[in-house]
Amino acid sequence: MGILSGNPKDEPMHYGEIFGVWQFSAKAKMTLSALQAYHYHAGDQDLKKIIDDLMDQAQREIKECDKLLKTSGVFPTPTLPDRPSTKLADIPAGARFSDPEIAAALSAGVAMSLVECSQIMGMSIREDVGALFMKIHAAMASLGLALLRINKQKGWLIPPPLQLKRQEPVPV
Repeated sequence: MGILSGNPKDEPMHYGEIFGVWQFSAKAKMTLSALQAYHYHAGDQDLKKIIDDLMDQAQREIKECDKLLKTSGVFPTPTLPDRPSTKLADIPAGARFSDPEIAAALSAGVAMSLVECSQIMGMSIREDVGALFMKIHAAMASLGLALLRINKQKGWLIPPPLQLKRQEPVPV
């Protein structure tokens, strides 16, 4: 097999893997900044706990992706500065995100991360790259489930139209 045999970490990444990892790292850095803002806006303590878990996950993603990029000789995007601390009461009511808005945005972000991870796993030929995104995918799926539960418990979930009655089959 030549260049693609042996230890996957010694194999070069192809351009799709490089861009996927670079883009995911950039997204994680922007997400971390947004999560910091959401943390200041959130009033619900259960929601704040999930935001903390998502921030920890984003920091792990940044560390692992940037390490992989640097090892391959690719410069990752710069990290955004931390947001200044503020209290919920100091945020004007018209500028404040509500807890249901935050939970919906977090749910959408987790769903997008699952798709991104699947895409990178599908294009990867380096086993360590695929395994990294499989690990991130599993962590995000777990966080997504926690978000779904809190959305249901708090009454924040806006479901699509539900089929309450099954239609009678029509003979054709």
